[in-house]
Amino acid sequence: MPSTLTAVSYGQTLPPAALQQIRAVLASNGLEIRAECAEGHPGFDCTTFALAAAGNDTGDVVARLRTSLAAAAVEGVDTAVVPNTLRDAERKFIIMDVDSTLIQQEVIELLAAHAGMEAEVAKVTAAAMRGELDFAQSLHHRVATLAGLPESVLAEVGAKIQLSVGAERLVVRAKAAGHTVAAVSGGFSQILAPLAARLGLDFALANDLEIVGGRLTGRVSGAVVDRAAKAASLRSWSAAAGIGADATMAIGDGANDLDMMAAAALGVAFNAKPAVRAVADAQINLPNLDVALALAGIPGE
Repeated sequence: MPSTLTAVSYGQTLPPAALQQIRAVLASNGLEIRAECAEGHPGFDCTTFALAAAGNDTGDVVARLRTSLAAAAVEGVDTAVVPNTLRDAERKFIIMDVDSTLIQQEVIELLAAHAGMEAEVAKVTAAAMRGELDFAQSLHHRVATLAGLPESVLAEVGAKIQLSVGAERLVVRAKAAGHTVAAVSGGFSQILAPLAARLGLDFALANDLEIVGGRLTGRVSGAVVDRAAKAASLRSWSAAAGIGADATMAIGDGANDLDMMAAAALGVAFNAKPAVRAVADAQINLPNLDVALALAGIPGE
């Protein structure tokens, strides 16, 4: 009965009663806990369970266990079931959404504020992220509100960007351990490019805002980076890095991220919309992207 998967429980605190409840769920699914390790991290605690399951159908075990853990949810505590192909991989590939994931803001809303259209754009953005609107159509509609803004607003907005808590630590520790880190965004390359350079990301892609005569035209150049493009980026970049699909992790918060999350060995919903949390392999419901290090089995120190 070899260890085939790992369960990682995490929260701001992990009460003993919560851990006992999780152990009971693991046992009720026929899993043997081969090892248990408690760790303290900046802003959260986690306990890792190395599990052994009978039989060879790991996928069925994982699906059943995730359903059981969701049904026995403990308030303030999440438990992710992570395939060991990811945790044990010598090299891993991590890809993140940008707005409301790698960074705290929605860039298009910051830009729209300069045009006096913030409320309208925020409403459309929220609907698109819930999956209620076609992303490409919603993007074109929102970008059109920016027509006529001076190019200088991009630098002003870029200066206001704040990384999510734990984001820089995630990138630094992952890259220091030899892994590949990427970002793909339905936002804008004029914002992502300098951020990617600052963080030392291996790959980055976003939409290009069209600029003519020093002003935004209200259009984007080229194909829109939609959910299909995000999944394609995961596949092509991980292949270029020589990393198999079974060693990939995708992190996002909106409907536009669902395809890349499904394509990854572990799709992680980060403080996400309910529709995204419902289908994700794992959830981070703390304002701390550093949790992803624990999920992937990357040392935080």
